[in-house]
Amino acid sequence: MSNLPAALNATEDDIQLLLAAQAHLGTKNCDKSMESYVWKRRADGIHVLNIGKTWEKLVFAARILAAIENPNDICVISARPYGHRATLKFASFTGAQAIAGRFTPGSFTNYITRSFKEPRIIVVTDPRVDHQAIREAAYVNIPVIAFADTDASLKFCDVAIPCNNKSRHSIGLMWYLLCREVLRLRGQVPRGPTGPSGWDVLPDLFFYRDPEEIEREQQEKAQQEAEAAEEAAAPAATNEEWTGATGTDAAFAAQPTDQALDWSAEPQGGDWAAEPAQPAQDGATGGW
Repeated sequence: MSNLPAALNATEDDIQLLLAAQAHLGTKNCDKSMESYVWKRRADGIHVLNIGKTWEKLVFAARILAAIENPNDICVISARPYGHRATLKFASFTGAQAIAGRFTPGSFTNYITRSFKEPRIIVVTDPRVDHQAIREAAYVNIPVIAFADTDASLKFCDVAIPCNNKSRHSIGLMWYLLCREVLRLRGQVPRGPTGPSGWDVLPDLFFYRDPEEIEREQQEKAQQEAEAAEEAAAPAATNEEWTGATGTDAAFAAQPTDQALDWSAEPQGGDWAAEPAQPAQDGATGGW
């Protein structure tokens, strides 16, 4: 780290993020080309990567990407599902091209295909999973930057960033740090802590999210909104029920008459058994 300017050195917050995301933990297997990046091996056989070298290679890759004039000449690739969201976010912030999902064979070599691209450099999430893209890039002399784990082969890889590319948090964090460093070197984002004074985007935006989890959160949110709407409508209906003026209220409010108060008075209905009165007849025509 002594060869880097002081502004490019990792801060304490950056190191804590890398440790929290377990970006320094590799696998039990170690490729010969990755031995120089391994710090030690734990008792359970897991190789521990050197975080200092991880940060050096991250800054080196960011300086390469920032030197490319047209951001659209950068192609970021991830066939691993944990890197789909991260590559799309990286492309949206930096203006690069993203290939999230299956890499179509011939995208770099066969100009007849609909997905043909001619990037100046590519960035892959895993050299083992994205081997097709790396091999085609080698055919047409495209430099390759790769996030490499301890068991990855660095064949045809020009710049390797040693990190844990198996965890969803580690993959998202590494893409986030690379994107932030590229934007800083371009001058689009000021250097400083994450927040209003610096880049207000958090690493959570680059993390992989399960589609079922997203759907479950949307359903819970819709249910909460429906319950809140029902609770807001219930007091209004109760107030209308108790405060609304009805005919019953008018009857209770009316003053009693003398006839209504005289309970001993005879009813005015007369004899119910009497015959009904005959209608008056016309003298000339006589009734109907």
